[in-house]
Amino acid sequence: MTTPTKPTIGVFDSGFGGLTVLRALLPLIPNAHYIYLGDTARLPYGAKSQATIARYAVESARFLHQQGATLLVIACNTATALALEDIQAALPIPVIGVIQPGAEAAHLANPTAPVLVLATAATVQSHAYTQALTALGLSATEKACPLLVPLVEEGWLPGSAAEASAKTAVTLEVLHIYLTEAIAEAGYPQPTTLLLGCTHYPLLKPLIEHTLATLHHPMTIIDSAEATARAVAAHLPASTTTETPTCAFYATDSVEKFQRLGSYFLGQPLPEVHLIDLGG
Repeated sequence: MTTPTKPTIGVFDSGFGGLTVLRALLPLIPNAHYIYLGDTARLPYGAKSQATIARYAVESARFLHQQGATLLVIACNTATALALEDIQAALPIPVIGVIQPGAEAAHLANPTAPVLVLATAATVQSHAYTQALTALGLSATEKACPLLVPLVEEGWLPGSAAEASAKTAVTLEVLHIYLTEAIAEAGYPQPTTLLLGCTHYPLLKPLIEHTLATLHHPMTIIDSAEATARAVAAHLPASTTTETPTCAFYATDSVEKFQRLGSYFLGQPLPEVHLIDLGG
């Protein structure tokens, strides 16, 4: 008998949001070693050209492959939308993005219902979710929500302090505006599935549910981070071991900030974060 090889899974994002994908992966595939890279020196990717995004993403993907990754997860909607094919062509290992798993999860939840997609401006402009959903026979309305990522990164989410409550109220008001506009733009038939098309947005899920309730428009919420983790798990042999996952973290700028914010996204303290230079 041979001992099964422990998979090494590389996870890449331009920043912190991809840690929600890693957070979903850890309990699903506990017998793996994870290598996470946040290309924080060069974010935001969404403000750059497709050629530049592809170059940055391929450089990051190659770094993770050099570190021993046997499977790569592009835990970034912008990089998936604009550079997935370039990354797949550059690496000899399986590469899984976040868009197709999210679209398939929306189809599985309701194979006929219109889908509302909340995403960043760059992801919406790519129309990658509309293309993926249309291929599955689903109609889609995409809504760019540029204020949500900075609100999440500033921690304007539920908390016990009065200051946190005040900040949460601002985030709720922003969500109310975005969702009211999105539902109006979707028209009829009204969407009953909401796809979170940004890896920051899972942290907003309780506030999104609350806002939909106040709008009297409940929807099934699809977390693309969780859907991606399930797609990765389906790609690998099932494990019967009880091993504890191991992780290594890399960032291209300010490891102190990455460790502080990253712990919030991952839901647990981050160990040492290694600083690397991938060039300009």
